[in-house]
Amino acid sequence: MKNTLKTACAAAALLISASTFANCIGSANLQTCNDPSGNTYTVNRMGTMTNVTGYNAQTGNSWNQSSNTYGNTTQINGNAANGAHWNETIQNYGNGNRAIYGTDSRGNAYSHYCTAYGCN
Repeated sequence: MKNTLKTACAAAALLISASTFANCIGSANLQTCNDPSGNTYTVNRMGTMTNVTGYNAQTGNSWNQSSNTYGNTTQINGNAANGAHWNETIQNYGNGNRAIYGTDSRGNAYSHYCTAYGCN
């Protein structure tokens, strides 16, 4: 379970890191980005919903992810380049407390409870 969270955090860090060096055009609501490795992705923000579609230049595969926030809850759904689906729900309780649960791309369920001091 902890490996799934570490993998998700690593993927998010990679996307943030890649976007730091990516060349993006468009508006705050709709951007298309290219990174130095030839990967491309499109970010479409519509209110509380964000859709990201990407293309991996090394594999030739595409992937997508969508998130939607309702109050203190964020629902995330994704499709990996290999066609596998995953989902995650994040319920924020305030003061750094939150519950994270979902199903990874291998169909394994997971859940974590996090505080300002870390997750279990």
